[in-house]
Amino acid sequence: MKTGKVDVLLGLQWGDEGKGKVVDVLTPQYDVVARFQGGPNAGHTLEFNGQKYVLRSIPSGIFQGGKTNIIGNGVVLAPDLFMAEAKELEKSGHNLKKCLHISKRAHLIMPTHRVLDAAYEALKGDKKVGTTGKGIGPTYTDKVSRSGLRVGDIFEGFEEKYAQHKERHLSILRSMNYTNFDITEAEKNWMEGIAYMREFNIVDSEFELNTLLSQGKSILCEGAQGTMLDVDFGSYPYVTSSNTITAGACAGLGIGPNKIGDVYGIMKAYCTRVGAGPFPTELFDETGKKLRDLGHEYGAVTGRERRCGWIDLVALRYSIMINGVTQLIMMKSDVLDTFETIKACVAYEYNGQRLDHFPFDIEHGITPVYEELKGWQTDMTQFTNEEQFPEAFKEYVDFLEKQLQTPIRIISIGPDRSQTIVRNK
Repeated sequence: MKTGKVDVLLGLQWGDEGKGKVVDVLTPQYDVVARFQGGPNAGHTLEFNGQKYVLRSIPSGIFQGGKTNIIGNGVVLAPDLFMAEAKELEKSGHNLKKCLHISKRAHLIMPTHRVLDAAYEALKGDKKVGTTGKGIGPTYTDKVSRSGLRVGDIFEGFEEKYAQHKERHLSILRSMNYTNFDITEAEKNWMEGIAYMREFNIVDSEFELNTLLSQGKSILCEGAQGTMLDVDFGSYPYVTSSNTITAGACAGLGIGPNKIGDVYGIMKAYCTRVGAGPFPTELFDETGKKLRDLGHEYGAVTGRERRCGWIDLVALRYSIMINGVTQLIMMKSDVLDTFETIKACVAYEYNGQRLDHFPFDIEHGITPVYEELKGWQTDMTQFTNEEQFPEAFKEYVDFLEKQLQTPIRIISIGPDRSQTIVRNK
């Protein structure tokens, strides 16, 4: 029987690795791009033809004409934010209703989920996780407690279902004495978003995807956030509320694990993190500020400053292991172009002992062990092939490949689609 292929593309660090650009670059090789988890807290930035786009819930394959894009069951969707995002894209000439399909099993983020998000964060005091306040966590909480509202519910008895869920949320908020809010305007926009969503192809995506595979079609699964924010394997509790790893693609789309082929792991040439939580290689000095400024390290959705540091190879080895990464993609290499010396964390020190593996707790007592490498001090942004790379950069890439035991297949040297070099390895 003819069978298509499923490849997975995901982030290996704390998110913001540049997944949107890579999906856009790889999409011509695939028939379908499917998003498998996360919500509108994830911003995927793409730049080409002098234009900049930020996608929140819509798969990044939307810009390559003729491709089917699917929002899978593992995604949580805010109808009002989806409507705003989709209408902005339609203005730029993309016919989303023709190429974008939405799973009936995807859960809906309600206005009261956002209020709950704020209320739960307020309760944590100085132990805040640093959520984006988009209602992601409370929506996933409802999902696992079997209390969620799904996209498929919008076609029958929806008003009654919505009212029941809203009242349950309001009851929780009253019990927390969190009552100083008004969702009137947000609710109005949300209901407009529901009406707008009804104009799209709402599908049983698990059947659609497996049918496409049986027809020999190729699928690229797009993750959001990063491996170190996975709810099981990340730096808990400072994590997102879904499984961001390869296994999440199977659960978030209804695809069997035996269908997975290549796993593209995306990393930056350095490391960043947004929000609270441990970050072993974080730099608080001028070097950290320089990385932030040169890399324009500000959240695509929130605008928050990203915390910056040197690349963490301990965390990357861990991410590669649990994801089954077959090929690495290194982003923002050009950000390091002017540095005289570059550092890489090769191990941790904990209680006087050297740790080569990623431990259960990285919040207390962890000191990074660095190796120093010579910088290349060359502007690489106009390069078109790997032969042009300076010798010091080639040595950096070779060093990373040996440390990570995984080939670096693609190297990005700038934000534009054209600033992408596929290596001939």
